[in-house]
Amino acid sequence: MKACKKWYLVCLLLLLAAGALRAEGLVYRVEVRDEVGPSMWRMVKRAFEESWREGADAVLLHMNTYGGMVVYADSLRSLVLDSPVPVWVWVDNNAASAGALIALACDRIYMREGANIGAATVVNTSGEAMPDKYQSYMRSMIRATAQAQGRDTVRENGRVTVRWKRDPRIAEAMVDERISIEGVTDSGQVVTFTPHEAMRHGFCDGMAESVEEVLHAEGVEGYTVRAYEPTTMDAVVGFLINPVLRGLLVMIIVGGIYFELQTPGVGFPLAAAVGACLLYFAPLYVEGLAGNWEIVAFVVGVLLLLLEVFVIPGFGVAGISGIVLVVGALVMAGIDDVPWEFVGDFVYYILESLLLVVGASLWALVLSMWLGAKMLGSRRWAFALHAEQRAEDGFVGVDMSGCEAVGKVGVTLTDLRPGGKVAVNKDVYDAVSLAGEYIEKGKAVSVAKCSNGQVYVEELKD
Repeated sequence: MKACKKWYLVCLLLLLAAGALRAEGLVYRVEVRDEVGPSMWRMVKRAFEESWREGADAVLLHMNTYGGMVVYADSLRSLVLDSPVPVWVWVDNNAASAGALIALACDRIYMREGANIGAATVVNTSGEAMPDKYQSYMRSMIRATAQAQGRDTVRENGRVTVRWKRDPRIAEAMVDERISIEGVTDSGQVVTFTPHEAMRHGFCDGMAESVEEVLHAEGVEGYTVRAYEPTTMDAVVGFLINPVLRGLLVMIIVGGIYFELQTPGVGFPLAAAVGACLLYFAPLYVEGLAGNWEIVAFVVGVLLLLLEVFVIPGFGVAGISGIVLVVGALVMAGIDDVPWEFVGDFVYYILESLLLVVGASLWALVLSMWLGAKMLGSRRWAFALHAEQRAEDGFVGVDMSGCEAVGKVGVTLTDLRPGGKVAVNKDVYDAVSLAGEYIEKGKAVSVAKCSNGQVYVEELKD
């Protein structure tokens, strides 16, 4: 009986310990505090994936952003909506434009005193509103995001009323200033809520001044809050895709190719260019910026340039095509894939990448030409031949060995018309008939003279 009691106590203690361990949950904190763009999208995606692997009970977005690119905002809001664990957001000042769309996708929204949420009109890089095609897409996207939070159907005074947790019509008014909602906004102004206004209209679930207050409002006790930290690989890739370093790599690529074309053989310039290519494309490929087609286009472009230089005379279609492919590949590798419906979003990034590649290439060519003039023309460097071959030292520009056969007899190996080949003893010479006459193959000839290395022969008559 005593043994049974002991086992009962042991089991009870194990159950209590298991309950205590279960109470120690995990909340992943993810920073959304920069422009919503490609780097932000990849960082948040990795953070979510890590939180799921670690078995997090919830994800908390710490948000302070003025927005960014619509295409990445759409990807982030889909990531939030599809999350298998609850996602909360704490607006620590701003959730504007793309930030508002992402916040509306979260299960719970908390705002700091003085924060704002809204103003989701699609604008270009100059801050001007885009055409209605873009606004229509954004209205549909933010309306669907609000609807995804669910609704309640209630009966009032015998009538069935649908109450959305977050009113889709108000969400649309954050995009389109033409929408007028009584008590919310007059036509002509897009909706931007303060925390108190957002709470009144269902777009904020509470106010909080810190992450701890957010967790307390959610009834979270004894949880561990873990912030996502970029890995060493993230740091290395981030360093390699830095615009300054990318510009230097482009200069090494262009300069290496230039020097390799100026010097014989395969040496250090080509090795430097290949290494720079790997450092340029590899991190961009890992980050998902560069695709297979950019790498293939670059290789084809280089091959066309080599073909133009070494095979095809002049400079034409192959050379121009090679330059276009090389520059285009370097430019497009530096930005994400461009969906045509959002091409306006990418104009700034395309121009920025184009300026970086073209500017670095021009600098590389100028510096390479200057260094080439200094190094290839200098006797201190082994890039050029500086030895002098003088006639007084016995150097000649033609083969004079045929002159030793003058006065000797040989035989024609080919017909002389009037030129051909003759054999004198065991030596074979290019020869010309002295009188310019035709001499058949197999005829005996004598070497009459030798001038500037050319052998002249006469047919021996019977």
